[in-house]
Amino acid sequence: MIIVDYRKGYEVTMYKACIFDLDGTLTNTLDSLVYSTNETLKEMKLPQISEEQCRIFVGNGARVLIEKALGSSGTENLDRIEEAMQIYGRIFDANCTYHVVPYEGITEMLESMKNRGLKLAVLSNKPHKQAVHVVETIFGKETFQWIQGQIDTVPRKPDPTAVLQIAEKLGATPEETLYIGDSEVDVATGKNAQMHTVGVTWGFRGKEVLEDAGPELIVNSPEEIMNMIED
Repeated sequence: MIIVDYRKGYEVTMYKACIFDLDGTLTNTLDSLVYSTNETLKEMKLPQISEEQCRIFVGNGARVLIEKALGSSGTENLDRIEEAMQIYGRIFDANCTYHVVPYEGITEMLESMKNRGLKLAVLSNKPHKQAVHVVETIFGKETFQWIQGQIDTVPRKPDPTAVLQIAEKLGATPEETLYIGDSEVDVATGKNAQMHTVGVTWGFRGKEVLEDAGPELIVNSPEEIMNMIED
């Protein structure tokens, strides 16, 4: 599989695998995160957060999301983090696919990649059980060779441990692996793993944040990724 950087006009490298972030990259999961977080805060009789706050809070795993949500109404609430995590775990488990949809063009992009022989995987900071459930519900069980969410025994992104392990499972070296995500956390993950890293602007962070993070390439649509792929 050859990826061509059309901005530079020359062949870049040969790819065997592509690893994706989930939230904000493949699927728009913001409603599910806002809903589950606010239902948690509501049960705890605490002020709710806005969609824009949630957009900023996500990306580093469920615990960081809930810590920031608690802190938004006063740092004294951080003492209730364990209570909050238990409530959130129950609520999110039941609502992790709430209003979740793939971004426009994603399904076609994944099909195009598979048809060209790329092995596909997902690495998310979302809890593992829910990450698998979301991916298999939205894309089926045959699209990805590997799906991994946050696991207690593996450091979360941007630590490169998990993404490197997944690449090895897919039979690819870091140089043969493309990493795609929507946040500064994803860019750092790909760079820490020394993988070719693409930032997507349709997710939770936007172009300015991605530009500051410095991926090799920033794209505005899944079609741009498909256009990079040649037989």
